[in-house]
Amino acid sequence: MSKFLKRSNYKFGPETPIEDPISGVANLFDISVVFIVCLIIALFTAYNLGDFLNPKSEFTLVKRTPSGERVIITKKGIEIKARKVTKKLIEGEGVKLGTAYQLKNGKIIYVPEK
Repeated sequence: MSKFLKRSNYKFGPETPIEDPISGVANLFDISVVFIVCLIIALFTAYNLGDFLNPKSEFTLVKRTPSGERVIITKKGIEIKARKVTKKLIEGEGVKLGTAYQLKNGKIIYVPEK
């Protein structure tokens, strides 16, 4: 027990190195950067957005803005397009591509024509 209570012969003097009091701030900065990177990875995982980083993936995402407008985000390869959905009516000629059905649980199923 006496070896723990012994005083060291270390004396403070002009040759004693003084620790920088701001050196702890650099550690806090490093920790915050690691936290931000972990948060970004967690958000990509939670929202299944890993396809954004894959250059060969194709998907479509529908987003609703706070004002109620809808935006359709389409990604094909490395090209990403965002289009706003409006209530404006248009006219023209075209070909029927298929039929969409809404189920009782709210899901919409698209059946293409053969």
